[in-house]
Amino acid sequence: MPPLDSLAPARRRLALGGIGLVAAAVVAVAIVLVVRRESPVEPVAQDRPGPVLLVPGYGGSTASLQVLADALSAQGRDARIVRPRGSGTQDLRDQAAGLRDEVEAALAETGAPSVDLVGYSAGGVVVRVYVAELGGGSHVRRAVTLASPQHGTDLASLAGSLGDTVCPEACQQLDPDSDLLRRLNAEDETPAGPAWVALWTEDDATVVPPDSGSLDGALDLSLQDLCPGLVVGHPDVPRSPAVIAIVEAVLGTDEPTQPDSSVCGAG
Repeated sequence: MPPLDSLAPARRRLALGGIGLVAAAVVAVAIVLVVRRESPVEPVAQDRPGPVLLVPGYGGSTASLQVLADALSAQGRDARIVRPRGSGTQDLRDQAAGLRDEVEAALAETGAPSVDLVGYSAGGVVVRVYVAELGGGSHVRRAVTLASPQHGTDLASLAGSLGDTVCPEACQQLDPDSDLLRRLNAEDETPAGPAWVALWTEDDATVVPPDSGSLDGALDLSLQDLCPGLVVGHPDVPRSPAVIAIVEAVLGTDEPTQPDSSVCGAG
């Protein structure tokens, strides 16, 4: 672009006007981001459980969560599997907006003061986006993530190198170096509001490395630390009897704590 002084007066005014509009747009976006990040959070009561919303992983399949939903229902909880809008491979922020809508609908329907969220695999990242950026901290009592690539997975990096067809937007956002994950992990990994629990398995071949499922500030649980010798791969996490027993325990009314070894013999 030539220096402004070299332009005719009319073109110089047009150029300056364009620069001003761009600057205003940048400032507006920055303000929106700051407001989203710094909106006040009013934590909910921990002794009043509401519905449990189960958030599926990449691709949106709900089948893997049915066993867990049935177990929670048998315990008297109102357990609901969130059916994603779209393919389940689109922008995780769009999926978080869908989760926000589901939370608001559940609260309006039941009159409950809050919900509990259980996010499996990429669903755990969706939960964190909702709490961090969409006001979820004032509506969520417990946030439990199961084998979630909170710091990305090397498989997404590999898939990303093969192009958008192989690795759609949600896949790209699960790359350890993605903008979304850098932003989520740059500050507090467990945004204010809910009590956080992160459960992961050392046998995970989908979330690589497996301890990507760990969250600083959460009750952080390696399944094998609790149950040495137990083998649970990524697809079996939400239907493992031990995992189900752990989820039931941490969704109680007491402060979440590491369960004892009795969960290892569950089922």
